[in-house]
Amino acid sequence: MAGVQLQQLAYFVAVAEIRHFTQAAESLGIAQPSLSKQIRTLEGELGAPLFSRARGNITLTPAGEILLPLAKRILADVDTARLEVRELAGLVRGRVRLGATPSLCAGLLADVLRRFHDVYPGISLTVEEGGSRDLVRELTRGSLDLALVILPLAEDTPLVTTPILREHLVVAMPADQRSRRSPMSISDLRDRDLVMFRSGYDLRDSTIAACRQAGFEPRFAVEGGEMDAVLRFVEVGLGIAVVPSMVLAGRPRLRGVPLTGADNLASTTSVTRRELPPPPGLQRTIAIAHRKDVAPTHAARAFRGILEEFLVEAAREETLPAGVQYLS
Repeated sequence: MAGVQLQQLAYFVAVAEIRHFTQAAESLGIAQPSLSKQIRTLEGELGAPLFSRARGNITLTPAGEILLPLAKRILADVDTARLEVRELAGLVRGRVRLGATPSLCAGLLADVLRRFHDVYPGISLTVEEGGSRDLVRELTRGSLDLALVILPLAEDTPLVTTPILREHLVVAMPADQRSRRSPMSISDLRDRDLVMFRSGYDLRDSTIAACRQAGFEPRFAVEGGEMDAVLRFVEVGLGIAVVPSMVLAGRPRLRGVPLTGADNLASTTSVTRRELPPPPGLQRTIAIAHRKDVAPTHAARAFRGILEEFLVEAAREETLPAGVQYLS
């Protein structure tokens, strides 16, 4: 791709996303013939057509499908590099694009973001909330600088991870509902209606896998929600849900019953900074991750420093949310 220009990649991505040459040209502020010429030049450089234009419908060819994620990542990396150079030159302070799981967004992350903003008010913050699988994908594509994800990850994932937190998992149910026994095991979920997250949440996959390993197929009352929706569905009595304990803070209409007896649901691994005796009940490990092939920006490194400083203080002062342990 030595002869490929960044401008051509940007034009290609615009057409690929809009699927219309004239509308893509308008969004880019250029004439449509100029856009078409640059796309043809790019196709000639790569030796393959990128779009199928049959009957006026614009679709990606197999070559275009391969190029699209690569082009997006290249453009994202160039944009990051441009911001990094400007930051060093003193023109702007930078940005941090952070991904985090819903339990962290609903828990301690707000306090960390507030401290970071107080120390670095000129650095813009963007937070993407999502399941661990989604965050890993966006981080790998270059759409995020850092992400707080659940371990373990797939062995071939091109990320560097550092475990920082361990959180307990509980069964969330209405506060006025009394279970027959506490704690509960995965087998106790056999005849219960479950409220289930959408695809992309690691808790969805691990809960379903644990139920199947226990010899039954989970029964869903409703599925497809984000964290806030799932908790609200539980509040009104649609079913129960397996969630991290920290998300129940500030929700008096819910209570959490400890979940035990299914180690495969826990994501605890041996890659901790020091050996810690596992607390009772099921748990999972949260790590901060970045790409192996791109060093974190100055702004991202500054955010990581603030995060670790906050966690050290919270652990020392015992102010971490219930069920959360700092892996120092």
